[in-house]
Amino acid sequence: MSPGDEDGYGNDAGRGDAYSTIGGTRQTRTRLPDGPAGDAYGPRRPPRSSRSLITVIGVVVLLLGAIAFANMGGGDSGNGGTSKNNGNNKTGAAPTAATGTKPVTGKNGTIPSGFAHDEQGAESAASNFAVALGSVGMFKRADRHAIVDSVYTSDAGRKLKGPQDAAYSADFLDRLGLDADGNAPQGSIFVSRTVPVGTKVESFGGDTAKVSVWYMGLIGMSGPGSTDPVRTSWKTWTVELTWADNDWKAVSDSQKDGPAPVPGDVAASSSDEISKAVEEYGGFTYAR
Repeated sequence: MSPGDEDGYGNDAGRGDAYSTIGGTRQTRTRLPDGPAGDAYGPRRPPRSSRSLITVIGVVVLLLGAIAFANMGGGDSGNGGTSKNNGNNKTGAAPTAATGTKPVTGKNGTIPSGFAHDEQGAESAASNFAVALGSVGMFKRADRHAIVDSVYTSDAGRKLKGPQDAAYSADFLDRLGLDADGNAPQGSIFVSRTVPVGTKVESFGGDTAKVSVWYMGLIGMSGPGSTDPVRTSWKTWTVELTWADNDWKAVSDSQKDGPAPVPGDVAASSSDEISKAVEEYGGFTYAR
């Protein structure tokens, strides 16, 4: 994960999209919607009608009811449901439900480490790696090298650093509004975050695993006069993992667009609101 196409910053051979929220090597262009002059965030949608609002509320209530019913163990067991009670007063977790296993407590620099040597540990490792590789640290050389050393095997990391350094060139950083060291202008905040939505184990072989992470990315500059407002992207990052040095490490990875949901009707926040949110809300350690 390094800069790549222009709507994220993935990492395919140096890897992924230059604007895809998980580091890469190529740059792409992002076209913002046309809007009134001076409105970089584009046109606002008209408010919903009362009938539309009632319909949405009804759907939400139905969904909440279904989720509550499933969590109470109100169905027969199945691949996507709750398992039957086997006499021990315990129910099995659905594939996307939290298992109750505690998150990792170790740290390799700022990145969680010490993942379990099983499928769940591989999913947790992939999610946390996606967060690290989609962070603002990837735009600063020393921080980027530290992240790569923590996430990848030594051989894979050694091969990645050169292409990534070339991709995160001064010219590329300048196009993002950053200086040659990856710093934002005074009074502005550069935003780059990966928010995992879910994971899927593509394959598992004991000491090897292939995991896909579906995530939403945030990318852009928040501050006065910014011509590159913070926006979202949706990606799926797939990583090949191996068990090395008593932990999961990435060997190779790839990235693709989507799945992307239909955009909502919430009006875009002001630059000041985004800056405040970025400063006040921290991230998570992801674990199944």
